[in-house]
Amino acid sequence: MTDETNKNGPDTVAEASMPESAEEQIVVENEAEVDPLDALKAENADLRDRFLRLAAEMDNLRRRTDREIKDAKSYAVTGFARDMLSVSDNLRRAIEVLPEEARTTADAGLAALIEGVEMTERGMLATMERHGIRKIEPVGQKFDPNFHQAMFEVPNPDVPNNTVVQVVQAGYAIGDRVLRPAMVGVAKGGPKIDATADVAGKA
Repeated sequence: MTDETNKNGPDTVAEASMPESAEEQIVVENEAEVDPLDALKAENADLRDRFLRLAAEMDNLRRRTDREIKDAKSYAVTGFARDMLSVSDNLRRAIEVLPEEARTTADAGLAALIEGVEMTERGMLATMERHGIRKIEPVGQKFDPNFHQAMFEVPNPDVPNNTVVQVVQAGYAIGDRVLRPAMVGVAKGGPKIDATADVAGKA
């Protein structure tokens, strides 16, 4: 019995002292290789990147909100201003319908009426300008489809082609936007603008 015990003893001790498997050893070694300081640095870098992204998004949101608020303030009266243009047109027509002779020979009552209509038009235009609405003055400018609407052509050899020479209906702009394009007549038959020479001149 003692021999069996002695015989089995060394085997038992050998089994107990056998090394762990290679996979377990690798896991232990990998865990031992992870430096807590490196882990903290990596986490800090990740948090910093997230913070910078969030800060950039908030800055973009703030700029977009400021722009939308500014646009809302600038263009809030667009619909009202567009409706008031017809009133301005009627005042202008009332002034222009009277010939110059009638103005000079008008009695005191008619002269006061004409002056009152003209003052009303000037006051209305001044009020519109205070709210960012300005009248487009295109005469003498090159035709621009963004601001002008061509109604007819006027033969004029002394003026370059596509130059605005007459305004049929005044145009208006609010801020950087066109409220109503000016209806205009453009010159035809004049000298053409040499694009090459224009570029050379600018250079």
